[in-house]
Amino acid sequence: MIELSPGGISPPRSGWLDALRAVAALAVVLDHSSYAFLPEFRQEVMPQFTIGRYGVFLFFLVSGYIVPASLERRGCVRSFWIGRVFRMYPLWTVAVTAVLALDLLGVAEFRAGLSRQSPGTVAVAHVTLLQELLGTPGLLLVLWTLSYEMAFYLLVVALFTVRRHRRPAAVACTLAVLAAVSAAAGVALPVSALSRAVGTGPLVALVAVALALAVCGASAGTPVLRVAGGVLGGVSALVLVAFNGTVAMWEGLVILAVMFLGTAIHRAERGGGGRLRPVGTAVLVLACAVGSAYRHGDGAHFTRRGWILAFLAAVVTFGVARAARHRRVPRALTALGAVSYSVYLVHPVLLEVTDGTVGRWRHDVPALEAAFLVALLPLSALTHRFVELPGQAWGRRLARRVQPGSRAGGQPMW
Repeated sequence: MIELSPGGISPPRSGWLDALRAVAALAVVLDHSSYAFLPEFRQEVMPQFTIGRYGVFLFFLVSGYIVPASLERRGCVRSFWIGRVFRMYPLWTVAVTAVLALDLLGVAEFRAGLSRQSPGTVAVAHVTLLQELLGTPGLLLVLWTLSYEMAFYLLVVALFTVRRHRRPAAVACTLAVLAAVSAAAGVALPVSALSRAVGTGPLVALVAVALALAVCGASAGTPVLRVAGGVLGGVSALVLVAFNGTVAMWEGLVILAVMFLGTAIHRAERGGGGRLRPVGTAVLVLACAVGSAYRHGDGAHFTRRGWILAFLAAVVTFGVARAARHRRVPRALTALGAVSYSVYLVHPVLLEVTDGTVGRWRHDVPALEAAFLVALLPLSALTHRFVELPGQAWGRRLARRVQPGSRAGGQPMW
């Protein structure tokens, strides 16, 4: 029996969402492991269909759909941030520590660019989770998506604090149009443009302070501080995504638009704004994203065909799964979806080990790909059981302590 949440709205059924997380995680794992074990497959397929982008856009849609609902159920910014911290950081800490240990043992090496920055700058940038938007390469190759996740959280909280949270469709459309305009205008900023302009160290320090003020302010009991903190965090996130990302400005804005598209779908399901609004929003976001990618053209590590097909496939997959959400989901998919965060963060650590031992192959070796998965899945189940679940339990206990009994910490989000 599913009980009503504090806001009077049932949390969404999770079986189909777990299935989507499972598909997304496998797509990202295949993308990264193919470098080592399926190079011929990768060379043949990736220009036509960017599997990694397919996976991350699925993740972004699921996050957009479910994360704002978490804030709605809590009705309190403070407990929302506690939940996010204890959901993300425990496993993040274990994965990053493992990579650092592998580096000390000589099995792995720091990613290019990290050695040119001070350890303090690298550490602070990573602790904010915004390292990809702060001109600091991630210690793990998948951490870039967490930077966009964090930017999305900051924007969601900002909208919540200024009471502009009831129109996620409008936000998604605005971001998508801005993406299309930037692509049509040929805006091509250099990678990490702000970091180049003011220096990575000063920017990291400035954003770290701003982030601390934003989270503390938005979590405060005083309305003025809540609004000031929310606005500071939202503006900081939008500026970093637009002007300091490692992807083109249009793609960074599309990523945010896609997450708010997921939010708009969730709101429509809960009786907000009618059923036609998310359809129109989806059409506009898809048109702007596809048009932007087509205008961007092909590059050294980007093919518009591969990106467009992967993007459209992710949206279609999400739509089909949502339409079939009341059907029974195979237990294997739900089980894999439950440990998908572990799969996502553990697989690059395991790849560091295989790169330092068996190395990368010039020809496809499906047996090694299968062996990699056989090793990865039990390891991910262990980290889920002994790292993720205890962290989430601690977060729930702490959130209950700070949750205001009168819901004074905020209004229902959706």
